[in-house]
Amino acid sequence: MSTATLTTSTGQRVALNAQRWWDDCSAVDEKLLSLAVGPVLDVGCGPGRLVALLAQRGIEAVGIDVAPGAVESTRHRGGDALVRSVFEPLPNEGGWHTALLFDGNVGIGGDPEQLFDRLGSVLAPGGTIVAELEGPGSRRRRDLVRLEGQAGTSGWFPWAWLGVDDVEAAAATAGLVTTSHHAIEDRHFVMLSMPAAPRILR
Repeated sequence: MSTATLTTSTGQRVALNAQRWWDDCSAVDEKLLSLAVGPVLDVGCGPGRLVALLAQRGIEAVGIDVAPGAVESTRHRGGDALVRSVFEPLPNEGGWHTALLFDGNVGIGGDPEQLFDRLGSVLAPGGTIVAELEGPGSRRRRDLVRLEGQAGTSGWFPWAWLGVDDVEAAAATAGLVTTSHHAIEDRHFVMLSMPAAPRILR
């Protein structure tokens, strides 16, 4: 089984089940992806299991990841992907109907409000974010972390943890509305929707 460890600046070590990233989609993944309307942007796509399944279903989807190896893997599995940060210019800005933040990727950048605001500019009016979060009772936090795995150790980067108890307030700062919460096995997802009218840029 492929494993990885997330180490925080305080020395805490969090074991990650990296094998899930490399496996085909689980039944939980498949159920949540049935809610995705194309075109779909998978933010932090990793090795591409989600993009590959969407492609198999005939749904337009593109993954983005800062790791070239992850993008190469996604393409090898038949998906479309770009080496890109979500905070860099993206194709089809303002035209994505669904954005995916699976596997805790709501932590990208270390600031969920900033990430939600960025995705609000990427989504089409009425678009939806499907975000996987920490479960009820989880404490919101942020830290500098590094990823340690079979491929080596990354540099330090900012990361955040956001639970279902705090997502509504965080999403509201970007004009997003929490429309549903899905608790399946030990995973928690929320659907966040953009207003149907275009955002007024300030």
